[in-house]
Amino acid sequence: MRRDEEEYERVVRYFDEDGDGKISAAELRKRLGGEVALEEAEMAIAALDSDGDGLVCSEDLVRLMEEVGEEEKLKDLREAFDLYDTERCGFITPKALKRMLKNLGESRSTLECRAMIGAFDLNGDGVLSFHEFTIMMGSTIN
Repeated sequence: MRRDEEEYERVVRYFDEDGDGKISAAELRKRLGGEVALEEAEMAIAALDSDGDGLVCSEDLVRLMEEVGEEEKLKDLREAFDLYDTERCGFITPKALKRMLKNLGESRSTLECRAMIGAFDLNGDGVLSFHEFTIMMGSTIN
């Protein structure tokens, strides 16, 4: 079991009063000292519950953190893409790539930049879209 999974198990055990390995809205509300209305606790559980049983288990927490991690990765990729999209056209052009590489201390010809883009240019339009950029960076987006 990974360390983060152990942490989620520990969180579930903290809230889980009846020992079934899952957190109910009532257990969540009680552990929070009754500071939350039952409807709010039910909404929180429903938002985290991935299998529709009305309870939250450690797997639900793992899924949530993976989704958050993917969103963060996507945000970081978008920021990196925007750095290369110096022409602000929504694509990375050979000219923009050449300019950015020069700023990074890498001198490349336009022909070399075209070849670099060509390796990941899935639709053959001569530029990199954000989707193609994510593939180049080793990720995929839907």
